[in-house]
Amino acid sequence: MIEAAPNPVTTVMRALADPTRRAVFERVFESTEISVAELTRGSGVTQGAISQHLKSLKQAGLVAERAEGRNVYYRAAPQGLEPLVSWMDHYSVFWRERFQNLRDLLKEIDP
Repeated sequence: MIEAAPNPVTTVMRALADPTRRAVFERVFESTEISVAELTRGSGVTQGAISQHLKSLKQAGLVAERAEGRNVYYRAAPQGLEPLVSWMDHYSVFWRERFQNLRDLLKEIDP
C-alpha cells in the first residue's frame, strides 16, 4: 500500500498539537536564538526530550538551526506557519459568512 505524504497543514498541526512541543516552539519564537541547554533549563523536561521536540519542529519547518562548535542554536522559522495561516484564511471566509447570516437572523427574530 502506498501512503500519501502528509500535506503541509497536517504536518504543522501535528507538530504543534503536543503541548510541550508548542511550549518549546513558543520559547524559541520569543528568542532571537536559543540553545538546547537554555531550552532545557527550568523546563522540567530532559535534554533528550527537548531535542526530540526540536527535531519534530524542524521537520515541520517551524525552526531552523545553526551549529557553533558543540552547540546548536535554534531560531523560529515563521514562514513554516504559512500553510496553517493559509488554511485558516480559507476557512475564515466561510465563518464570516455564517456569522453574518446569524446576525441577520437574530435581527429578524429580535429587531
